[in-house]
Amino acid sequence: MVLSQENLKKFASIKVVGVGGGGGNGINRMVAEGVQGVEFIAANTDIQALSVSLADSSVQIGAKLTKGLGGGAIPSIGEQSAKESREDLEAQLEGADMVFITAGMGGGTGTGASPIIARIAKDLGALTVGVVT
Repeated sequence: MVLSQENLKKFASIKVVGVGGGGGNGINRMVAEGVQGVEFIAANTDIQALSVSLADSSVQIGAKLTKGLGGGAIPSIGEQSAKESREDLEAQLEGADMVFITAGMGGGTGTGASPIIARIAKDLGALTVGVVT
């Protein structure tokens, strides 16, 4: 059997989540380079960053907590934001067989929200891999 992109979609649902500014930049680069066969999701507290995302879908996390202004380099803000938006994240990750989470460690959103998003993906039964810098 020839494994084309269409055939691969029949076997596994793979989602790549870019968390925070660093993760969003990673997603944008992958999309620009033509990576196929996966669904790209951007998750960020910063509404401006999401507005320029090239991801297939975006999730504003922590809208009530941050009012769309970002995590302010405070990881606990990122963590609380992911917890606040758990249902939205679950809806995006539902049905995934494998989830890659990409983020930059050191800021607020990527550092704090990535472990929560990884737990959500794992709880939904997806093999979960983190790619961080």
